[in-house]
Amino acid sequence: MPLARRLRPADAVFIGLGSMIGAGVFSVWAPAIGVAGVGLPVALAIAAIVAYANATASAQLAASHPVAGGTYAYARAEIGPWWGFVAGWSFVIGKIASCAAMAMTFAAYAAPAGWETLVAAVAVAALVAVNCFGVTRTALVTRILVVLSLIGLTIVVAAGFGASPTIPAPALPDATAYGVLQGAGLLFFAFAGYARIATMGEEVVDPARTIPRAILLALGGAVVVYGAVAAVVMLTLGADAATSPAPLVDVLTATGTEWLAPVVRVAAATASLGALLALLTGIGRTTLAMAREHDLPAVLAKVDPRWQAPRRAEITIGVVVIGIVLVADLRDAIGFSSFGVLLYYLIANAAAFRQEGAARRFPRALQVVGAFGCLMLVNTLPVLASLVGTAVVIVGVGGRAIVLRARRRSGPRAQPPASDR
Repeated sequence: MPLARRLRPADAVFIGLGSMIGAGVFSVWAPAIGVAGVGLPVALAIAAIVAYANATASAQLAASHPVAGGTYAYARAEIGPWWGFVAGWSFVIGKIASCAAMAMTFAAYAAPAGWETLVAAVAVAALVAVNCFGVTRTALVTRILVVLSLIGLTIVVAAGFGASPTIPAPALPDATAYGVLQGAGLLFFAFAGYARIATMGEEVVDPARTIPRAILLALGGAVVVYGAVAAVVMLTLGADAATSPAPLVDVLTATGTEWLAPVVRVAAATASLGALLALLTGIGRTTLAMAREHDLPAVLAKVDPRWQAPRRAEITIGVVVIGIVLVADLRDAIGFSSFGVLLYYLIANAAAFRQEGAARRFPRALQVVGAFGCLMLVNTLPVLASLVGTAVVIVGVGGRAIVLRARRRSGPRAQPPASDR
């Protein structure tokens, strides 16, 4: 059963913003400034350029292939089912880790001490329930959460630009080329939500027009927000930002407006929920697409007839995310997520590069920039995250090869789609 087309352009933009203006904008500044120093603006520019190049690839592909699944579906159509599988598998494993990171960040702001893990797990379960009742409810909740997050960020920016720090901020450390690239890699994690719109291509009204515009509008809005917040943090806190667990709250303290801190904590919590909701939605749709093609168990391909949502896929993803929340560390989750996301966008650029004629909406040079940027940033990730990510991808590829071989031996009735053989 196909999914219903219910998302209007504004809904699609808010889902993209909800994926980007999430926990990252409240927490990424400390590690990014710690490695990039005075080069933070350059790191932000690099991350934005790579994100823009990747966004144009996703937009071009989504206009030609308006179906659920994002780059999984695009790569299958453009460069073959194996590349599609690697993209889909990378997306699912990377974004499951992102979901865990968002849930942990929400709990860090919202939960009483000692209750963080339980609150994070409950948040995942509650948002999975929202997704199970249809995408229009998802879009409505995401819109509310984005607005609340933007209110909190506006307060921080206004306080930072409107009041002088009570104590002069210490100078930022000098920048190195490698440090700037590390900062860009961290900031890219905060940006990497724009393609969530593309994964929902089967539910967007007039997808050939809506998806490219929504992706670029959402990315442009996020760049403006991130630039303003970065300027405030650097000017107000200086080098102190590198050791701050909550730099945006510290901006208020430094400017004598700490009485507004509870508002920012609420905004950080709602931003985390917004990102988590959008992430769960995108993973559910990619899981649905992979199950339809027998790259994941076919039982996950069922769409609920009443709510027209991939309920089994959503619940399965939710269970896995809760499992990670119960056993994993936030830093490990972020590194592992970045590995999967960068590999996913590398394949998206390769697929878009292959497109010809009327399907081509952006210069091929942008796909080259996007692919090179993904390769460059993935090499700045912690070694452990890269090794674990590589191992999980190899396990997925090996598992698919074993399943396909078993199907060929079992006879015609067990065969996968012809495009996979």
